[in-house]
Amino acid sequence: MSASRRLRLVLITGVVAIALSGSRASMQGEVVDPARNGLPNPIKTVVTGWGPLPDGRTWGMTAGVDIGPDGNVWAYDRCGANTCDGSTLDPILKFHRSSGELLTKFGGGMFVFPHGLHVDRDGNVWVTDGQGNKEGTKGHQVIKFTPQGKVLMTLGRAGVPGNGPDTFNEPNDVITAPNGDIFVSVGHSGQDPKPPPNASGRIVKFTKDGKYIKEWGKVGSAPGEFRTPHALAFDSRGRLFVADRGNHRIQIFDQDGTLLDAWEQFGRVSGLFIRSDVLYAIDSESNETRHPGWKTGVRIGNVKEDKVTAYIPGHQNDKFQGAAGEGVAVDSDGNVYAAEGPISRPFSNGGLTKYIKK
Repeated sequence: MSASRRLRLVLITGVVAIALSGSRASMQGEVVDPARNGLPNPIKTVVTGWGPLPDGRTWGMTAGVDIGPDGNVWAYDRCGANTCDGSTLDPILKFHRSSGELLTKFGGGMFVFPHGLHVDRDGNVWVTDGQGNKEGTKGHQVIKFTPQGKVLMTLGRAGVPGNGPDTFNEPNDVITAPNGDIFVSVGHSGQDPKPPPNASGRIVKFTKDGKYIKEWGKVGSAPGEFRTPHALAFDSRGRLFVADRGNHRIQIFDQDGTLLDAWEQFGRVSGLFIRSDVLYAIDSESNETRHPGWKTGVRIGNVKEDKVTAYIPGHQNDKFQGAAGEGVAVDSDGNVYAAEGPISRPFSNGGLTKYIKK
């Protein structure tokens, strides 16, 4: 048997083993929330309402936050509500990493439902628009901006949902690889108890110039399938981590779509961030209906293994699980930023919370 064939067999065997072990764990209830085991909290101070908006503007919902190459913080606001449809407010915002002062804003009138946010190595800002308007003129796209707000590229057809190489149905997140290749995670409704017939669950790969290369995945719970691929992150080896939210797992792929691993210790993950191969996964949705016995918050580990080593709890409320944001980012000092979504926003005093490291 050739070496390449032996390698393929090893990979296939590994994927099958992952699928079986994951199924057994889920059916038997063996995966217990590690956040209930007294894990250390690396945070000294919690600053709610970080990054205030000027001129009396009120934060709406958000799920997107990232760190630019200059160390400052980017986020978006859904125009004081949970949609930007019909609004002219600028949803894309840049804040000074120390003072929280608003430095830049743009994108007014361009979005329906900003969802995923990525700042690349050159400082360009990528945003997914996860819904379409009634007129079919906006949404279901990925838009790339300069740091000053000039549009450099669009992917997808404005206002047209679809599952083809040039259309997206509810794009969730976008990220670029070191060589510039673009990866888009698509399909928000797959997590529904009864997903609609046109629901998507796929990862779409493009060249740095926006030319379609390939895609993988569909709606489902088998290995390599997705029930809402909500967020993306790369580790130092170039492996793509996908928050498969509806399946309560993180799936890890190479950049050609080969499944390498699947992890279940990090909860019902909404947002991912990796810095120096430390993995931060924020769970905004666990509750007694969606994910019984699990708390919300940020679970922290290493990209080497499915093991949670630290935990930042969500905001306290009258629920066992608390309330945590949807997006997460970490600056070079180890401070953690959470983007507060529809569940956590009422308890956060603003759209961003800054967790200052001890």
